[in-house]
Amino acid sequence: MPEQLKLTDIIETLDRQVDGDTISLQDIVDTFNSRGFGPVVALPGLIALLPTGAVPGVPSLCGIFIALIAIQLVMGRKSPWLPRRLRERGIEHDRWHRLIQRVRPWTQRIDYLLKPRLQWLTGRIAQRLLALLMVCLGLVMIPLELLPFAAALPALAIVVMALGLTAGDGLMMLIGLVVILGGGVGVAAWTL
Repeated sequence: MPEQLKLTDIIETLDRQVDGDTISLQDIVDTFNSRGFGPVVALPGLIALLPTGAVPGVPSLCGIFIALIAIQLVMGRKSPWLPRRLRERGIEHDRWHRLIQRVRPWTQRIDYLLKPRLQWLTGRIAQRLLALLMVCLGLVMIPLELLPFAAALPALAIVVMALGLTAGDGLMMLIGLVVILGGGVGVAAWTL
């Protein structure tokens, strides 16, 4: 059984191991190694899910970014490629340290929920299919932006699936699928 990934350990490792004044997006991707797709996709999904997703243009930008990153997993890349300007973007180390202190209780709760389960859903083929779904969901967020908070449903599914992808937790990936299927059934029932 693979070793369980602890999000709390990873963010603390970033704080300890990264030298310099800034922790870049590339440092974060490198720390997550092959699971780098999960956090890089979860972040814009979370931005679109939170109230920031109501700002015009934000769901579209997040959806495009998600689609561009997820398509790389579909194509078989081991870790996400980011343009140089984006790779170098980051957060000040002191600010990161303060952020860790605030989010630690939340990451510990998430660590409690994430476990390596349903390993057949975490294989390469399943990950590629899941990434293809994320590409579609990211692109669907663009027209859904026209309705206030409508992009939140695909964003929620993307965040849940990205957490499952990060932790190798097939159950979380399955829950993300259920969220999007349940939302689709709900929308279909509402329109009828």
